[in-house]
Amino acid sequence: MKKIIYPLSLSLALLLGGPVTSAYANDKTDNEAKKELSLTEEQKAKRVEEIKLRVEEIKAMDKSHLSREDRKALKKELKEMKAEARVMTGGGVYLSVGAIIIIILVLILIL
Repeated sequence: MKKIIYPLSLSLALLLGGPVTSAYANDKTDNEAKKELSLTEEQKAKRVEEIKLRVEEIKAMDKSHLSREDRKALKKELKEMKAEARVMTGGGVYLSVGAIIIIILVLILIL
């Protein structure tokens, strides 16, 4: 029975362990990528602070009097700033389901 379970679990883990891509990384244009590379750490930190201040301004706004187009424009602006901030700060670490399964299997085998 063990001769069947181990190869099946390994093949399942390898099948599900494909590369994980983030949606915002594919949306970057060449100009944005060049701009990101040309900024220093101080400039990146300053831009992130500007984004935070703008987000706070938008949160404090009274949106009840805005038209539908204005609300859509604000929402679009927030999404763009969120993507830009994510790029500036590094984005984070992503683990696929397959990688998590492999880690769990390795831990089970070790223990």
